[in-house]
Amino acid sequence: MGYLVRQAIVAALTANSLRPSRSYRGGALSFLAGFLTTELAPQILAVNSMDTAVHLLRGRRSWPGLALAAFSTVGLAREVVQSNRSPQGFNDALSALGPLDGLEPITARDTTRTLGRRVNPLPRPDPGVRIVRDVRYSPAGRRGLLDLYLPAETPSTPAPVLLQIHGGGWTIGTKEHQGVPLMQHMASLGWICVAINYRLAPRDPFPAQIIDVKKAIAWIKEHVAEHGGDPDYVVVTGGSAGGHLAALAALTPGAPEYQPGFEEADTSVQAAAPIYGVFDFAGATGLRSAITMRDRFLGPRVLMRSYATDPEPFEAASPILRITEDAPDFFVVHGATDSLVDVQQARLFVEALRRESRAHVVYAELPGAQHAFDLFNTTRTSHMVRALANYLTWHRRRHVSGPAAVPDEPLGTMAE
Repeated sequence: MGYLVRQAIVAALTANSLRPSRSYRGGALSFLAGFLTTELAPQILAVNSMDTAVHLLRGRRSWPGLALAAFSTVGLAREVVQSNRSPQGFNDALSALGPLDGLEPITARDTTRTLGRRVNPLPRPDPGVRIVRDVRYSPAGRRGLLDLYLPAETPSTPAPVLLQIHGGGWTIGTKEHQGVPLMQHMASLGWICVAINYRLAPRDPFPAQIIDVKKAIAWIKEHVAEHGGDPDYVVVTGGSAGGHLAALAALTPGAPEYQPGFEEADTSVQAAAPIYGVFDFAGATGLRSAITMRDRFLGPRVLMRSYATDPEPFEAASPILRITEDAPDFFVVHGATDSLVDVQQARLFVEALRRESRAHVVYAELPGAQHAFDLFNTTRTSHMVRALANYLTWHRRRHVSGPAAVPDEPLGTMAE
């Protein structure tokens, strides 16, 4: 493969990351090609610059190739700058909570990330965290297992609990491969983190997925104290389909249609942190992207139903339609250039939460961020992990000290 061809490929990937497609099919292709380019922009920029340097040192001058390399350099540098600016967005969002006593603002540089971790962003084991694998919480084979991420030393007092729900379009995914940087960080801070598998569509159509999430919450309430956790303080998080399930679980405590056979179990949570989640199964927002997702994917692949003939299950599964004044607190995170899930879903969901509930609502919208931006431990992921840690620490303190410790009015801001 010659220099010109290599540069054409990198330039195409860069252009896609800067201006991803918003159509149904094009958006999926843009995501597959774009999220790696966006999040690994520093590494790609370094390799591409070396490629150009070698090309020039050999005395060659492919002017079209050099022009493409110049375009890629500018575009990738822009992605790096946007990623490095995300701390300001998170700090602006968190500022609505008031002074975060004892918590440092998010800065562009994370001193815990060594050079090796910057070069290789794959999650690595943390010596300060113990992992207990494959604990059974439901009878659904391997889909009914969970992992526990525990502090190296058993907490002296009951520790707060974070439930992580993986994404994958409700049809793929496992507990081992998503949310790892966040769980490792929170476990190192003394939290108990729980990552679950759940049954997948189309073999097990929705609502099997939310039923399993409810079973996991019920398991936590009954068993997490055995591992040092506090069953009275549970926060739920997840990305994409996991973000949808986290939001829906948080908004439907005790919903009997999602708790068959365990209707009396306590499935309430104290807060939710959905990341690039889906909030509209029914197309209730009127967004063309939501309606297309409903009719071309959610109906035939996830619910195995048609909205035209059976709209009720779609509406029941839409977090934006399940908001009440008693909704728990939310920290919503979404990428501004998400080509799989329209960022307008997050904006409208946050607006509805602030309008219809008494919850504290924080919203961080990240410029330049694609869907699934946190699959690797990149710069932007590091910023988000530290921001969520600050929020969850604040929220835990508020829970322990009581609501009087914070203003009575719902809080929230949008960082763009």
